[in-house]
Amino acid sequence: MSGDDPRGDGATRTATVRTTHADAALVAAALAPDETDSMATRVDGDAIECAIERPTTGGLRSTVDDHVVNARVADRIVERARTHLAADDGGRRSDTNGDTTNT
Repeated sequence: MSGDDPRGDGATRTATVRTTHADAALVAAALAPDETDSMATRVDGDAIECAIERPTTGGLRSTVDDHVVNARVADRIVERARTHLAADDGGRRSDTNGDTTNT
């Protein structure tokens, strides 16, 4: 992680955001395009852990806020897609070659 140091004192502000999700890997993949060099994200089971490092408190606050909002949106989309798929196919899902499997 890196960032500009406007005061030149080398001090950084850090935060770690840990959230749990029904499909953490899928939510994390949806978050990846919006991540910056100041963020490091990892998936641990049903949890996503995002470590954020910024040179200013305001920058840290903004980045944490963006991450939380994006995570909430991604999680809601994943959940709605699962609900839609379950209602649409009666609990059956097609794999990539067109075969159906019970879920």
